[in-house]
Amino acid sequence: MTRDPEPTGFAQLTAFDGTRNVGMPQDRLRAIRHGAEALREQLLDAPPIRFARSFNLLRIPYPAWFAFTGVYSQQLLKPHMVHLLARTTLVQYDDFEGRLRTLLFTPADFEAGGETPYFKRLSAQTPKFLHTTIAPVYQTVLQALALCGVKPEQVDYITYDHLHTQDVRRWLGSAGTPGLLPNARLLVHRQELANVQGLLPVQAEWYCPQGLQGVPADRLVAFDGSIQLGRGVALVHTPGHTEGNHSLVYRAGDGLRVSSENGVSADSWAPLQSRHNGIRRYAQATGAEVILNGNTQESSNDQYLSMVLEKTLAGTSALHGFSNVVPSSECSPHWLFPGAPSSHLWGETRFGTVTVA
Repeated sequence: MTRDPEPTGFAQLTAFDGTRNVGMPQDRLRAIRHGAEALREQLLDAPPIRFARSFNLLRIPYPAWFAFTGVYSQQLLKPHMVHLLARTTLVQYDDFEGRLRTLLFTPADFEAGGETPYFKRLSAQTPKFLHTTIAPVYQTVLQALALCGVKPEQVDYITYDHLHTQDVRRWLGSAGTPGLLPNARLLVHRQELANVQGLLPVQAEWYCPQGLQGVPADRLVAFDGSIQLGRGVALVHTPGHTEGNHSLVYRAGDGLRVSSENGVSADSWAPLQSRHNGIRRYAQATGAEVILNGNTQESSNDQYLSMVLEKTLAGTSALHGFSNVVPSSECSPHWLFPGAPSSHLWGETRFGTVTVA
């Protein structure tokens, strides 16, 4: 299941090696489900991590036909736009040598991220006096850290499920300008890093131009496949939404949590349990286990497999009956966009006790 730790101090996970090379898609699905079940048992054997807390950052208007791919095309959903609530998650864990590590998952620089071509055009089409109403900001990443008493220099790593809309230069520094997270390094899948360096037009719509330009090479840590960072925390390769997509997995007190943007609501990973007729009827009619977040469909089959991987790895909550997969950007109600298809809202989550420097 694992090999010896790499020089970075991480362990390579092998549960999914070769699972996507099988000829028949149904055989790939069975192999991936089996690998997820085995990895789930392995991670559940680890003690809970020290701390995890998510923070609301900002709301993003988003087309419903992206958020719930397939369902909207069948005219089973009424809203044309939904609101995604983007969050960052602070995680503290022990590495394999017992040292405290602090990780920030999806720390968005929303000012720089506004240069993403899709959102830049959307912003230009919207009167400026409406910007703060349509896309309200709740707090910055640094304000979120301050709420926990964690200093910026305490952050060891930042990572994103993928690099859509992300500009990391403010955090890591660029072209001689120091970053606001002076000791942090970016953990990024090697394929995601390669893609950013040579995007096709359909991909470039969603990537922030020059988001990595001038960042010192020693601040980037590229990895292959899936890796375990330390006791009870891993980054699992979940390709499809992008080729280098990965999901955060950590051991909480009551089981495993998976954080992902492959879907945008609890309904995305459990459509048959949805209280929204359109989503549930679509799943009943098609047999779909999951509903994809499909603003880019680099590989819909792979994304479908990845979402089944995530829900199998996470397990189902005994409290609300939905998978323990928490969307990193969650579809949530807002007065401007009523009727958000969200049967269960995760909101901000918190587990454990923070350690401050």
